[in-house]
Amino acid sequence: MNLTERIQQLKKEKKAVILAHNYQRPEIQDIADYVGDSIEISRKAMQEKDAETIVFCAVDFMAESAAILNPQKKVLLPSLGARCPMAQMLTVEEIKRQKAKHPNVPVVLYVNTLASAKAQCDICCTSANAVEVIELLNTDTALFGPDRNLAEYVQEKTGKTLIPIPDYGFCPTHLLFQPEDVRVLKLEHPDAEVMVHPECSNEMRKTADFIGSTSRMCKYAKESNARKFIVGTEEGLLHRLRKENPEKKFVIAYEGGVCPNMKLTTLDRLYVALRDEKYIVKVPEKTAAKARKALERMFEVKA
Repeated sequence: MNLTERIQQLKKEKKAVILAHNYQRPEIQDIADYVGDSIEISRKAMQEKDAETIVFCAVDFMAESAAILNPQKKVLLPSLGARCPMAQMLTVEEIKRQKAKHPNVPVVLYVNTLASAKAQCDICCTSANAVEVIELLNTDTALFGPDRNLAEYVQEKTGKTLIPIPDYGFCPTHLLFQPEDVRVLKLEHPDAEVMVHPECSNEMRKTADFIGSTSRMCKYAKESNARKFIVGTEEGLLHRLRKENPEKKFVIAYEGGVCPNMKLTTLDRLYVALRDEKYIVKVPEKTAAKARKALERMFEVKA
């Protein structure tokens, strides 16, 4: 049997489900049971009734969320090195410091945070529902972290005041996308529409015809009459976009727009994870209980 067949066999034996983020390698997306953005695959993890094991092909905070939402299941992360740099930027100490500085101000955290941080917040959000979450708050001011660019975007859309925590949290991959690259590509593809992730800089967002999460980009690409798109997000999404829209053309806004942490999951590592049941993701129950409430509140918001 080849590696793919061995993975499929092990998946059946272990009663496992494989979830993959949109930024994963094409071969990982192709073997996964579900592919989506962080909220889509978190929902799938929560709704999965039959599987005993969840193999999360993504980065640390996403696997932690799956473990929090599925305390009775075994959650595996194929590569321990798959850590989100932005999630590491917001510490519990910083949240407590900002809470003391801004008492009675609600704390909204992007799901791109570690479980220990989620346990300190009132509600979580994703890039797909951040605007809706902030609009539902019964206040004009909120602490928001860790991505400053997403905070700026949501503030523009809602008119509310978002205090970024930390001051300059960011996604290293999305900051690689620059408006100059889009302008050059538009000369080559003048009829292309530009789709940009809200984690990109304000200057980059200004080039966009559409700003949204990866799931919303997929929806927009399907529904748009445009035949060409310049895509301002991690290059892994282009595999899904091309599969779902074979008649349309997708060009990455910057060839170097690759998240090295998302690419650490390989077929070999996925196979070993299933075979040896590693690496098991565990969140202390006290932390998990608090973080679970923030995630569950997020799921109640219609996006």
